[in-house]
Amino acid sequence: MKQTVKVVTLLSLSAATLLASGYRIPEQSLNSVALSAAYVAGANGADASYYNPANMSFMENGAFTEVAITYINLPKVNYTDTLNSHYNGDSKEEQFLMPNLHYVSPMVGNWRYGLSITAPAGLSKRWDEAFAKASSEEFTLKVIEVNPTASYLVNDQLSLGFGVRGVYTDGVVKSNASGLGSPANRDLTGDSIDFGYNLALSYKPIKDLTLAATYRSKVDLTVEGDATLVSGMYKGGASVTIPLPASLALAAAYTMDKTTVEFVYERTYWSSYKNLDFNYDVDLTATAMAAFDKPISKNWKDSNAYRIGLSHQCTDNLKMMLGFAIDQSPTPDNTLGFELPDSDAKLYSIGFEYKVTQNLKMGLAYLYDDKEDRTVTNRSFTNQTAPYGTFSDSAAHLVTASFKYKF
Repeated sequence: MKQTVKVVTLLSLSAATLLASGYRIPEQSLNSVALSAAYVAGANGADASYYNPANMSFMENGAFTEVAITYINLPKVNYTDTLNSHYNGDSKEEQFLMPNLHYVSPMVGNWRYGLSITAPAGLSKRWDEAFAKASSEEFTLKVIEVNPTASYLVNDQLSLGFGVRGVYTDGVVKSNASGLGSPANRDLTGDSIDFGYNLALSYKPIKDLTLAATYRSKVDLTVEGDATLVSGMYKGGASVTIPLPASLALAAAYTMDKTTVEFVYERTYWSSYKNLDFNYDVDLTATAMAAFDKPISKNWKDSNAYRIGLSHQCTDNLKMMLGFAIDQSPTPDNTLGFELPDSDAKLYSIGFEYKVTQNLKMGLAYLYDDKEDRTVTNRSFTNQTAPYGTFSDSAAHLVTASFKYKF
């Protein structure tokens, strides 16, 4: 259950998207971080198994692998209350290490196979101040995806790809209103294993141009776990189902001599997230804990991301990369809360890849996710712990180190 809440917070994404709108993390490899995830039509390494498995058929023959680790820093988010300065505060700074692994096999006839192990979504937001803690002392979500894929080469210009998504989620949700003089508190934990699929298509109308489309299905996260409410008045099972939304990416990559430019349009179907409804072993609606058994409206909206990436082969051994993206938040003003004070963002990234030997490459990339300030007026007579003020200083820093090897 805890995880469910976390997933909800994080899911505002993407998949495919890495720190994207909501809780998606589309950046899952060196190139994707360096290019702000403008990396679909041009995916040409082991990470093609995740970003565009259809492209595996167009890669040179051989086996490819990439091992990478990403350091994520989430600075403190500042909240300034419009009505009561005693409610002002900052969230805790968060730091994580996120590993990932990608593999592409040699060609087997017209077929090729891949495997990616990634963390496509996640969130952690913790508050110490009494007002924010009343609804969001901690929202933490961990998501791990195992994604075996395959591609089929139709002809020299067309390739198809598909895969199976196995998604494991683990989450924690805590709230504590004791600082406001209320006994209402909760401590939820849970996990789940759920499944989905992904599809891909790549087409080369001319040698230097690749057009691509990828689709990742919705995965319903069926989280089950344990809950403790109101200092032990309820101890028992809890469950919730939350959608990890579908996403569609349309991309074009063009290579001019040693330079490749890629444009990506991505649509994430967050509108499938209507409400957050926890279920317990017993009906709590007629008890003092009724508030915990009431569905929470979310009503998220579908969101768009626009990405551009530039790669240049400076020398035979050195490749430089730059990226920029505009990422829309799916969260409407009237359902925004302390668990995920999300907003529209601009992403800036840079990175390099260096060939150490004929078969070994290493690289480093940095991405800055700059989120806009956001003001909401959600506190009401029936929801006294909702924000009524401005969230500012929200951002994310990603640093990725990678090793790639061709067998």
